[in-house]
Amino acid sequence: MGMLKRILKALLPKAAIGAYHYALAVFSAFLYRQPSEKMIVIGVTGTSGKSTTCYLLARALEACGARVGMASTILFKVGEKEKLNDKKMTMVGRFQLQKLLRNMVDAGCTYAIVETTSEGIVQHRHAGIHYDVCVFTNLYPEHIESHGSFDAYKAAKLKLFAKLACDPHKVVDGERVEKIIVVNAEDAQALAFSSFAVDEVVGVFPSKQMLALKMLGVHNQSNAQLALAVGVSLGFDPHKLEQAICVVPGVPGRLEMIDEGQHFTVIVDYAFEPGALTKLYDTVESLKHKRIIHLTGSAGGGRDKARRAKIGALVAERADVMIVTNEDPYDEDPQAIMDEVAAGAKRVPSEKRAEIRLMLDRGEAIRSAIREARTGDLVLVTGKGSEQAIAVAGGKLAPWDDREEVRKALRRL
Repeated sequence: MGMLKRILKALLPKAAIGAYHYALAVFSAFLYRQPSEKMIVIGVTGTSGKSTTCYLLARALEACGARVGMASTILFKVGEKEKLNDKKMTMVGRFQLQKLLRNMVDAGCTYAIVETTSEGIVQHRHAGIHYDVCVFTNLYPEHIESHGSFDAYKAAKLKLFAKLACDPHKVVDGERVEKIIVVNAEDAQALAFSSFAVDEVVGVFPSKQMLALKMLGVHNQSNAQLALAVGVSLGFDPHKLEQAICVVPGVPGRLEMIDEGQHFTVIVDYAFEPGALTKLYDTVESLKHKRIIHLTGSAGGGRDKARRAKIGALVAERADVMIVTNEDPYDEDPQAIMDEVAAGAKRVPSEKRAEIRLMLDRGEAIRSAIREARTGDLVLVTGKGSEQAIAVAGGKLAPWDDREEVRKALRRL
């Protein structure tokens, strides 16, 4: 199926492919009886922080008594039923997404939170969804190979906000729903995302007011404050919202500490690109630790090859031991990907460079990192977070969970 898709993509005009995706999106919405018309739909987009913002917003709205559904990289949620996302994609195929939205309606959900990606937008997966609120987290160069340029990447994101502005107002339970945009006003691209004609535009300035978050990470201030701003704009009690957000201990696979009684710290995190890895290091530097042992890699499938060397250099500069391993090779040679990451690491002067090891088997790499750790050390396992599969050749998904592999390795000590 993956090969067929690539062949068709190469042979068919871009416009024809776009029309096909759009038609599927509209038809799937019709097939499931336009579920997004029955709920207030919140779309969250940006380069990073989307999943955490979605997660915090869901918890906050629920604490205020709302019944919430969610589709994100982390999990699928229909009311109280939650399932980790095992599809290896954020915006699942149109029929799956519309079916999920229909399930939310049938379960009595009045709010749907949809993590909306640039690639999903390019494939018109958002086309059959009637959004009411759009949230912008941040924007910096990422997914450049799939979009062609940063400007094209930005343009894809902006289409979501343009759609919000152009779509008619929705009426839910006899009441007109206002169209709202919430942006991280401290991001350099915020102006472009806040310049659409809607009922309300809310700018959030994360550095001006710090919430007392239980979860790790200064960068999570912006995610938390965006979630808070959305809730307030929707008319919920600010105090209840803030209280609910601040007590969240963490998000699955995001700066998630794994504790099996060991005398060192292990953190599993989704960070897979230089920007997110930098934020991760800025966070963990505040934790008391001796050595840093970092297991890292990079994805295949044509996903921004240029970042591989950057990841290698960044980790080599900041870790003490660097274990490069297989991540999500897709149809690429996993060893070749690892070699590119290692090549970037080796550009760092030897006196400032981490010890570099290459281990193809991700499970063995995790076990090696755990065995290597001593009292007071910090082990970082990055790239996959709470993902439930590794993407391999032929479009296949091999069941996987970094967190469970870490737990098993710790129990063997």
